Amino acid sequence: MVVLAFALVYIVWGSTYFFIQNALKGFTPFVLGAIRFVSAGIILLLICRAKGLDIFKWRQIKIAALSGFLLLFLDNGMFIWAEQYLPSSLAAIMASTVTLWFIFLDKRQWKVNFSSKKILLGVLIGLIGVVLLFWERLQLIFHTGFKKEQLIALLMLTFGPSTWAIGSLYSKYKSDKDDNAFVSTGWQMLFAGIIFLVGSFIKGDMQKVEWAHLPVRSIYSLVYLIAFGSLLAYTSYVWLLQVKSATIVSTHAYVNPVIAVFLGALFGHEDISFIQIIGLIIILSSVLLISRIKIKWPIKRKAQFTP
Repeated sequence: MVVLAFALVYIVWGSTYFFIQNALKGFTPFVLGAIRFVSAGIILLLICRAKGLDIFKWRQIKIAALSGFLLLFLDNGMFIWAEQYLPSSLAAIMASTVTLWFIFLDKRQWKVNFSSKKILLGVLIGLIGVVLLFWERLQLIFHTGFKKEQLIALLMLTFGPSTWAIGSLYSKYKSDKDDNAFVSTGWQMLFAGIIFLVGSFIKGDMQKVEWAHLPVRSIYSLVYLIAFGSLLAYTSYVWLLQVKSATIVSTHAYVNPVIAVFLGALFGHEDISFIQIIGLIIILSSVLLISRIKIKWPIKRKAQFTP
């Protein structure tokens, strides 16, 4: 089940960059976040309830509310907003820095992270690989210059991954041994979605969406983000945090850009250059190096993959 969960996080999340940009053709960032996370949160909580799980534990709900705010509203929201002004390739590069944030912020694992040459080397190699993967696009972006909105977006993408790491570690360490990961995930998404919804009304975004003339690709992209990006991939991510080291789980940030490049080649008719192939090989090598490290981690609960 660990392999399946990693596959979902690696592959599905790599595709979300592509589908978010498609969805933004018809929805504003706040409306997209509201519909996506409210829908996914309600569906997951209903499934958990149907399974007989207790979904109304106040302590668990409070933890989920804060972690959902950090993970899905702040970090995910910043990336959704930024992709209006920056290419998904640059967003993918900035997202890959989350592994560094995990190493620096996961105080309980400092002894392991900073004493392991393989971890530090793997992280460094992975970052180099991601930069090589998008090197040609980066050169084009910097040669053409940045507009004000693009600079703001770049600044948000610089600090966005830190909120993802903080939210992940908070959820990992504060959760009780009896808390079900899927119930927590459902509340995280629901609370984040409600914040997006409130924001969309404050900004007047609901009136900006042309509901009667939504592009078909925006609709199916939204459905994909709800079903695969949130219900499957994000739920798998939260579960993996319980059973694996946060540093190892964060290697998804290196693999996701690889998937994004392949999708661009398949559906966007983009060419894959030699330097990109080198970058892909380096990235996969770094993930293999980090994932082979044996880190002892006290699992506080049974690793059941179904709610």
